[in-house]
Amino acid sequence: MKVANKFFLILCTILLTTTVFAEEPVLVKEFVGQIEFVQGRITQLAEAVPQSAYEWRPEEGVRSVSEVYLHIAFANYMTVIISGGTISKDMGFEMDFSKEKEWDTQTTDKTIILEKVNESFATLKEWTKSLTEEDLNREVEAFGMTMTIRNFMITMIGHTHEHLGQSIAYARTNHVTPPWSKKEE
Repeated sequence: MKVANKFFLILCTILLTTTVFAEEPVLVKEFVGQIEFVQGRITQLAEAVPQSAYEWRPEEGVRSVSEVYLHIAFANYMTVIISGGTISKDMGFEMDFSKEKEWDTQTTDKTIILEKVNESFATLKEWTKSLTEEDLNREVEAFGMTMTIRNFMITMIGHTHEHLGQSIAYARTNHVTPPWSKKEE
């Protein structure tokens, strides 16, 4: 009996230790790295674009500069909620696609927009770091499809990069060079 008890104790210790010290899933590390990269670019660009250009849009019916940045924040919060997280009521976000345009058009104030974008990225990174391999394999409904959270996260990082590209085009059209691509003088 003593040997069985010792064996059981050792087995429990190993199981507990492996669970407590388990590494983040590779996708989580890579996703957070991509989010930090794209957040840096979006933030730099949003800061470089003058306030006067925040209402600019390429044509009627297309998102303005400010609306693109707020849409990125909307998507970050949506990612957290669809993948099973929650958003503090203090963020003023409500997961309701019928109110997406209302969210995207809430302000054109550059300072407020930068705060909202950065808060959304911080919330997304915090939530993502809590995901386990089991979580990543769980299925969710998004965009009329069933997919794993893993696939959903890949889709959403593509979405964020898409809007970074859109923001770069908007900035260049308004004669703003992205800070990271300026040549040393």
